[in-house]
Amino acid sequence: MLYLSTLEEARPVIRALSAPMRMEIMKIIYKTPGVSMNYLAKTLKLTNSAVTMHVSRLCEAGLVEIQTTSGKRGTMKLISPCHDRIVIDMIPEKETEPRPGYVDDIKIGYFTACSITPTCGLSTPEKLIGALDDIKAFTFPEHFDAGILWFTSGYVEYGLPNHLQPGQQLKELQISFEISSEYPGFNKDYPSDIHFSLNGTPLGVWVSPGDYGDRKGHISPAWWPESLNQYGLLKTLIINEEGTFMDGGQKLSAVTIDELNIDYNSLLTLRIEVPEDTPNCGGCTLFGEQFGDYNQAIRVKAFYE
Repeated sequence: MLYLSTLEEARPVIRALSAPMRMEIMKIIYKTPGVSMNYLAKTLKLTNSAVTMHVSRLCEAGLVEIQTTSGKRGTMKLISPCHDRIVIDMIPEKETEPRPGYVDDIKIGYFTACSITPTCGLSTPEKLIGALDDIKAFTFPEHFDAGILWFTSGYVEYGLPNHLQPGQQLKELQISFEISSEYPGFNKDYPSDIHFSLNGTPLGVWVSPGDYGDRKGHISPAWWPESLNQYGLLKTLIINEEGTFMDGGQKLSAVTIDELNIDYNSLLTLRIEVPEDTPNCGGCTLFGEQFGDYNQAIRVKAFYE
């Protein structure tokens, strides 16, 4: 999957695909990966030099790869596609007044502690880690490469970076992630009480509406089974001087950033939890890079004075 965050970043790809003949080449190599230049020339009734030019443009845009192998009359170039899909973010980021701060991305697999119950699982973009519903898989070294994880009850914890320097006062934390409930299969009407805490201080509860699987996730790998969680909702947990909010509008609690007593020496631990005894114990799914609808890890934005 090729993810392009802006139209400007997508310009070389759009330009490469603007020629109808290159579109025809892409159709052929997706249907039969690894075809030769000679095959393309014969099929499209083009000269070898014309095929070479078109393939070069596609290669420069990162859409195809060329492998050289031995042929009957010397070497032979074989053409294959690089990506199974392309996603372009069309909406530009809103321009806001710059604020002193920093941004970090925490990969889904970089949890520092967990205690979970089945149904559960985790996966890299290439393969499932261990067996489904086996909690031992969360201890395998491969868990650092995970791009998705899910569980019915329990918690995962993440260490958040703290770049504050002496004299800097934290004014706001924004933590965004793609998230949903966890249902065996999928069920869009399956509420789950997902609890958040930072350094042991409860921040509040957000009720996830459901577990979504009516279609494939826009970013998910092509091989990802349709029976498993497909996509979630992009949510942002915000802690500032007015309290704790989800997406800026829904107030989760009166806990303010000052009450957390964070300074430049503080270690930060975020816990995402579904207690077994919560009224809506509907599990939790976290989607990271190359899964779901958003090509994003857990993104932490910190603003200070």
